Amino acid sequence: MVKINMDMIQTIGLAVILLLIGMKLRKKIKFFEKYCIPAPVIGGFLFSILVFILRQTNIAEIKFTDTLQKFFMVMFFTSVGFNASLKVLKKGGKKVLIFLFVAAGLCILQNAVAVGLAKFVGLPPLLALMTGSTPMTGGHGTSAAVAPTIEALGPAYKGANAIAIASATFGLIVGSAMGGPIASRLIKKHKLLPEHFVKDGIQHGDEDIDEEVLKRQKPYLDGERFSMAFFYILIAMGIGSYLSIFIDYLMSFTNFEAHFPVYIGPMIVAAIIRNLSDNVKAMNAPTKEISILEDVALSLFLSMALMTLRLWELIDLALPVIILLVAQVILIYFYLNWITFKAMGSDYDAAVMVSGHCGFGLGATPNGISNMKAVTEKYIYSKMAFFVIPIVGSLFIDFANISIITIFTQFFK
Repeated sequence: MVKINMDMIQTIGLAVILLLIGMKLRKKIKFFEKYCIPAPVIGGFLFSILVFILRQTNIAEIKFTDTLQKFFMVMFFTSVGFNASLKVLKKGGKKVLIFLFVAAGLCILQNAVAVGLAKFVGLPPLLALMTGSTPMTGGHGTSAAVAPTIEALGPAYKGANAIAIASATFGLIVGSAMGGPIASRLIKKHKLLPEHFVKDGIQHGDEDIDEEVLKRQKPYLDGERFSMAFFYILIAMGIGSYLSIFIDYLMSFTNFEAHFPVYIGPMIVAAIIRNLSDNVKAMNAPTKEISILEDVALSLFLSMALMTLRLWELIDLALPVIILLVAQVILIYFYLNWITFKAMGSDYDAAVMVSGHCGFGLGATPNGISNMKAVTEKYIYSKMAFFVIPIVGSLFIDFANISIITIFTQFFK
């Protein structure tokens, strides 16, 4: 067997090549476009299959250097922290706050179902947790960040990364397939369309919409602001790393044995900087440029995470994982019908939001928006749904989800 060891520069170079291949395939193959499969997932996952075949046939074994993977992971979650604006949350009004609590509630239940069924399927609770809100609400980004920390706990957690990534891919497809039909059934069952079309119609949601949230348009790039965005992120990463160490130090004095992920501190510092910037004109954080760097960091981080996936570790865990994923699908079906729909008002807007919540509750925010587009193209537009879902899905749920995952991880460690 030929052994290939790739250093840091070679690893990132390959990751970029796979990312570009993924972009091309996404445009060429309708399946990837339809189910909103991210380009780095396509390229990275296909390469991991090749690595799996080479290893299983004793032809070659490829090892990578993950130094930059960790860097881009922290960079991505730091950028997420810059999205946590209390000013935007307040501007969104009551509906945004209610939906944030609803979405966070689903995260808690997704993790509770995963660890609750762990003993039944014969998996350690933390391994089962990799089918909970980590891949479901969190998607590939959160999966690729959280799973390695679980895997590092010992041999009992071998395969955590493969489980989380496979679960996230499953969630993307199922979330896209389920959202529209559930919303359509609610609209027909409760006869929502005629009444709301007459009373409110497209008048719903005349609130002042934050364009930064709803449309991540390609802005004119100012070199100085782009540089400042990078500097803001690096400063938050640097200070935040000390905050993570300090939090762990404080926890060492308690009976609660905890070791928080390295990105928690940077996320908190980034959120503090963002909220100071919202209220102090002199700071003026370049949020649009930060969001671009967030996308770049996520793409590179995901490409490296997927191409280094050890698929052979998933073989013996296939049946337990399938059972856990089926349980997640059943959970979200009832949650959407009983909690999301009712909490959001049991009206047409709520039905459209159900389709959106299904998309990002099992996959990612783009899937949720895609679901809502499909529903509103069939019926009528819902301005409220297209206001609430992107705000919670792209700005706040990642922050809430990471906090919930961290609590579950520390409790079952």
